[in-house]
Amino acid sequence: MKTVAFPKLGLSFNIDPILLHIGDGGIHWYGVIIAVGVMLALLLCGYLYKSRGREPEEIVDFLLWALPFGIIGARLYYVFFSWDSGSYADDPMEIVRVWNGGLAIYGGIIAGFIVALVFCRLKRIAFLEFADVCAPGLALGQCLGRWGNFVNGEAHGGETSLPWGMTINGSEPVHPTFLYESLWSLIGLAILVVVVKKCLPAGSALFIYFMWYGAGRFFIEGLRTDSLYVLPGVRVSQIVAAVTALAGLAGLIITAVGRKKPRK
Repeated sequence: MKTVAFPKLGLSFNIDPILLHIGDGGIHWYGVIIAVGVMLALLLCGYLYKSRGREPEEIVDFLLWALPFGIIGARLYYVFFSWDSGSYADDPMEIVRVWNGGLAIYGGIIAGFIVALVFCRLKRIAFLEFADVCAPGLALGQCLGRWGNFVNGEAHGGETSLPWGMTINGSEPVHPTFLYESLWSLIGLAILVVVVKKCLPAGSALFIYFMWYGAGRFFIEGLRTDSLYVLPGVRVSQIVAAVTALAGLAGLIITAVGRKKPRK
């Protein structure tokens, strides 16, 4: 049982991270929240895909491949960048024990991106158009998924005196970075849905997602206390976030230039 509170707001929550206890384990709220996020993202992507005259079943087919590979990618990313601080060398089986924690969203996104490229190639689907309708689903999944961190009392920032400072089991108030990222993703979701609905040039929603999430994650990651480091003082997620945001900006510029360029 964890007590997560926002003292200056007069809010306090006693939370059991396990929804249903079964023997020594059980069904965790984190997994349930992630599952709900995946299902809602699937429904949203299917709706947007259908609005473009495509068969939403293709989204389901993609998810059946993207989900397992996404989990694998998220786990391998985390293991790779936390190898020195983990027990993976002494006990290699710890690598597959994802229920002990240790999934990195960037690893999942990278794996999903690769799966999408292969999937679109095999199905003869325009990748950028397909990615555009998947981008809002990613934002929705991240918006909801971060509440799993709230339930677990994790992924928070350093100490703060701000009115919304969060305490965990009576700790000093810290930045609720899970909330920052959830709200940032929610705003991004609204922007992306509008972009998809307006049928802007292919790739616009994907590139805006890269820019929006990358910029937000760069600053939010700087507040967190559980970051993975590629070098002392250098947070790997900030590097990836910066590259992602710049890639999105470059993609938007190239798309805009290509749209204005007169056809011969």
